[in-house]
Amino acid sequence: MSFIIVFLVLGLLAITAAGIQNYRTKKKSQISRSGLHVEPLPNFDWETTAPLQFRPFKPIYHITMALKSTTPSDLITIDQNYLPRIRERRVTMTEHANHTLGCISCGNEAVQEVYIYLLRDYLPSRYPTVFSRDEKMFHNRVTGISLPLLPPDDPIAALRSLGETVEDDMFFLRETPEGHQCVAFVCCHPSGFDPAEKIGKLLKDIHGPVPSYEKIGPSMERYFSRLEVGKGACRVNWSVTTDPVLFNVSSNHVNKGDQVEEDMDIDIDKAWVRMELQTLTRMPKTRAILFSFKTYLCPVKEIKAEGLGADLADAIEGLRKGNAPGMWVYKGGIRWGKSVCEYLRS
Repeated sequence: MSFIIVFLVLGLLAITAAGIQNYRTKKKSQISRSGLHVEPLPNFDWETTAPLQFRPFKPIYHITMALKSTTPSDLITIDQNYLPRIRERRVTMTEHANHTLGCISCGNEAVQEVYIYLLRDYLPSRYPTVFSRDEKMFHNRVTGISLPLLPPDDPIAALRSLGETVEDDMFFLRETPEGHQCVAFVCCHPSGFDPAEKIGKLLKDIHGPVPSYEKIGPSMERYFSRLEVGKGACRVNWSVTTDPVLFNVSSNHVNKGDQVEEDMDIDIDKAWVRMELQTLTRMPKTRAILFSFKTYLCPVKEIKAEGLGADLADAIEGLRKGNAPGMWVYKGGIRWGKSVCEYLRS
């Protein structure tokens, strides 16, 4: 009898060990298929996770790339705003489909690669409490939506699925002999530009309206060309807006020829610091570059309450002091700068 018990125990241990080994092998193979290691957050709670805070205020504005190195794990950030933002993105993509989704034929493979990577590998690995997958389907525990792991043939449908799964807007770039070209996008939170006008264009043409872009354009092209798989980069961009509207294709920037009301009397209750966490990622298969960004909004009143009113005021006035003085007009400081700075220093 004792022999039988020992035999059964040993058998059970062998089965358990085989199961653990099979799990580890399966987990390892999921990561190795993309070649990118992702660090899981096994206890992540999106409902209690506060948005990241950025205070990138400098007294003199210089146009630079200002990139910092990131890991593959840092690609997507999720916080307590996730569900309302996803709901808002769905509405925006429905009401403004031609301005939020786009792809030209040479962008199809890049869209498919990013779709597969995010739904099959990255999201279930990074945020296992939010997303899961089985052999065929990806499951979003927050929205209750399930999507096939294989992307649809229509790239616009694939982009729409990405747009209602993560908050990050995405532009897909491919390298050409003339420079990097935008070949696809899903963008629900443009700030003062129409994403549809960027499709098919080169970086230098996309940034045509940006003052003094020529000072960093060649460096950006070289950096994009050298970007390696698994070694991403990020930067933070900021401006002030006079409303919290996330989908804005026209009014946040002042372009050449625009009629401008200078030194407007701003309602501070409607003044926001709008920041973008921008990320660059090289995709391993297509070699496309994924330029993604997540938008953050912070009331100007909150910045002052933190004791950073003078710092933000100096940064606003510094838009016209550095190597790109045209930023003062372009970012709209000519309209709201005087009123906001007076409040911040009061």
